[in-house]
Amino acid sequence: MEIKPILFGLIGLLTSAVHAAQSPLAPVLLTPNEWPLPAEQTMAYPLFADALLRARMAVESAQRDGIKVPYPTDPGGGPSHEQHKRNYRALYDAGLLYRISGERAYADYARDLLLAYAELYPPLGPHPAASGSAPGRLFWQSLNDAVWLVYAIQGYDAIRATLSLQQRQLLEAKLFRPMATFLSEGQPQTFGLIHNHATWASAAVGMTGYVLGETEFVERALKGLEKDGNSGFLRQLDLLFSTDGYYSEGPYYQRYALLPFVAFAQAIELNEPQRQIFAYRDGILLKAINTSIQLTYNGYFFPLNDAMPDKSLRTDELYQAVAIGYAQSQNPGLLSIARWQGHTVLTPEGLQLARDLAEGQQRPFPFASLLLRDGAKGDQGAVAVLRSGEQTLVAKNSGQGMGHGHFDKLSWLLYDNGQALVTDYGAARFLNIEAKNGGRYLPENDSWAKQSVAHNTLVVNQSSHFGGDWKLGETLAPEQLAFIDEPLTRVSTAEMKGAYPGVRFRRSLVQLEVADSDAPLVLDLLRVDGEQPAQYDLPLHYAGHLLDAGFPLQSHPTNRPVLGQANGYQHLWVDAIGQPGPNDSSLTWINGERFYTYRMLLPESAQLILAETGANDPNFNLRRQPVLIQRLNAVTDATFVSLLEPHGHYDPDAETVSASRSRIKGLRYTRQADADLITIEWLDGRTLVLALADDTDAGATHRIKHGATPLAWTGHMGRFETNGL
Repeated sequence: MEIKPILFGLIGLLTSAVHAAQSPLAPVLLTPNEWPLPAEQTMAYPLFADALLRARMAVESAQRDGIKVPYPTDPGGGPSHEQHKRNYRALYDAGLLYRISGERAYADYARDLLLAYAELYPPLGPHPAASGSAPGRLFWQSLNDAVWLVYAIQGYDAIRATLSLQQRQLLEAKLFRPMATFLSEGQPQTFGLIHNHATWASAAVGMTGYVLGETEFVERALKGLEKDGNSGFLRQLDLLFSTDGYYSEGPYYQRYALLPFVAFAQAIELNEPQRQIFAYRDGILLKAINTSIQLTYNGYFFPLNDAMPDKSLRTDELYQAVAIGYAQSQNPGLLSIARWQGHTVLTPEGLQLARDLAEGQQRPFPFASLLLRDGAKGDQGAVAVLRSGEQTLVAKNSGQGMGHGHFDKLSWLLYDNGQALVTDYGAARFLNIEAKNGGRYLPENDSWAKQSVAHNTLVVNQSSHFGGDWKLGETLAPEQLAFIDEPLTRVSTAEMKGAYPGVRFRRSLVQLEVADSDAPLVLDLLRVDGEQPAQYDLPLHYAGHLLDAGFPLQSHPTNRPVLGQANGYQHLWVDAIGQPGPNDSSLTWINGERFYTYRMLLPESAQLILAETGANDPNFNLRRQPVLIQRLNAVTDATFVSLLEPHGHYDPDAETVSASRSRIKGLRYTRQADADLITIEWLDGRTLVLALADDTDAGATHRIKHGATPLAWTGHMGRFETNGL
């Protein structure tokens, strides 16, 4: 396929700023002065050239298949669903290819496809496979209809000047106006939400309004159906993002919502620059793009809340966001993200990004340890990200996350050596795979994935936080008490009240860099204060193959009992039960080419449960994953102290092993003068004492004795390394 003729035709055939000023039918959703470079220079921009080739191959394949607009019948993943998805992408790509190449065949194909939809759409009622309160017409839910319109209106905008007056009137009267009306007036229960579904609908209606010159559509998109500002796009910007750019539903839905946010913002900037939308709320959209990238490990999003663990920065939402974000900010770190993505978009912003990347202007994206506050005012907890080399610890101390939120207060995840190590299940769903509940969320999303036992957090009396009521969870959030980012020690401390009646729990997660260690140690201190005796469970969902248990086990190799009856426990097979010894108890496993030992300090009355997901799962909807549960029975107050130690190396090629056994001799805990003291002793005689004061004020001073040795420090955390306290 020849790219060169397309590129050499750019200057002569693209809509220019002069043409935009002369023609009332010039695109309004593309930058007016696009493609300012001589066409010959664009040959040096491989990212853009590759995007051209991909789009051309996709559209020409669609052209060969002919015009197909089936009557909507299927849920997500079904033939009609997937065809309509292919069609909106083809409309979008064909429009951009026409603007770039001037080849009329692309515009004619988009025209014929749109005219077919103008015939199909008017008589459609609610989708026959609809579920819930917001059925679509082309798709089983109206969210997908909004996505279709966001893409299709951009395709129409790009080819509109090639159509006759009669064709434009037909398309606008029978397709675009009815769709925009349906998504707004026709579904006020969705359009008025502060939620990603409403963001897509607002973007679709507003962008349609700009193209059709319909001010009413634009105003209702920006300010809600009543145009009072209590809903609509601007209110979504106010309430869905924290001041740090964290999206309330979590990284997965932040990624998904970014496209309508940035695409509509770009349309606003082009048509009403006086609104200064990219400066709105202290540049919240640019913060959101940056935060989205920060919420990844090796390019993959942290799977918090309802999330698919295989979703990465290689998505159309982030291709668009990175290109638009770079055009607005000139942040060279975004160029390195584009290089990792290996893809850009066929817009002026994508061309600029590809040009600057080809000219070597990229810089490493500044991944860092950071605290991302949650809630519109930043007062609904936070997500703390602690980074050191190839290790990233995520402390999820954020708010509920609306209906997509999980019952996982003060939970955590860990990535190390390129692998997910302490894991979060994410959502129980096979997205758009029709055989699995039509691609929708599975029943196990409620019965397992959202439940507290499915996360690395405290569970009281085998029930979930807030009794499994997310609306109650929306009213109660953790408090982020401390965040420390020092060269050798990083700390997140948070507290949760109200997840269970009469129970308060505080958790400190500490990333400790130590000499001669293969990676930082991770210390977990969880202190529980209750009003009456209860059962406390602390699960650890780990990834890897179990090698050794440092405590006796009673195994169930032939007849595995189920751990419980409800709240996620019904999905856990019990593989073995162990009793901790008088000292710390440990579990060792291997993941990739590294070994990990997890040490726990528990009373001898405790139980250690080794379990696996998959019980009561007749349709094999759940992934089989191991979990270790520390259990205390009939206690009022409790302290869980755990230490995760990465160590050693396994080389499968050379068949060599080093340091497969823990290098730590022991773990000790004491409570003194409103402070927790954890002592780590190495086999070589080294000792590290970590002190965590109850008072998290950075200026507070503390003095205690550790044995005969006085210790003093300022702030929440003190670290002391000696050769034998």
